[in-house]
Amino acid sequence: MHLAQFALTVRDYDEAIAFFCAKLGFTLLEDTDMGAGKRWVRIQPPNPPSVTSPAILLARAVNAEQLASVGNQTGGRVFIFLHTDNIGRDFERYSAHGIRFLSQPRQEPYGKVAVFLDLYGNKWDLIEPALRHNAPA
Repeated sequence: MHLAQFALTVRDYDEAIAFFCAKLGFTLLEDTDMGAGKRWVRIQPPNPPSVTSPAILLARAVNAEQLASVGNQTGGRVFIFLHTDNIGRDFERYSAHGIRFLSQPRQEPYGKVAVFLDLYGNKWDLIEPALRHNAPA
């Protein structure tokens, strides 16, 4: 088994696509019109490590309950953990594209991390994982 994708509730498909693809450099995998204003929109971070890497389904909120979850999918906790091989490069690139970081990159036992907000206010960890020399086989 593997995690194939997960849904991220958004206000508007096009503004979400613009943010994730133009500002974060994600790839638009699919944008299919399902009729009645509904679309099947899938994105993925650039350079996924494998074909089984999960995608994000952008799900437009259509009622009050769903709208209330936009930007608060986890009650204020970090929602998504985005790995990078160079946090300095990506921190600078994202900052230049207007991405709001809540912290500068800092060292933690698991690697270097900086928290940023997506266009709706969901928290993301940008992480450059620490090299694990003693990882179990």
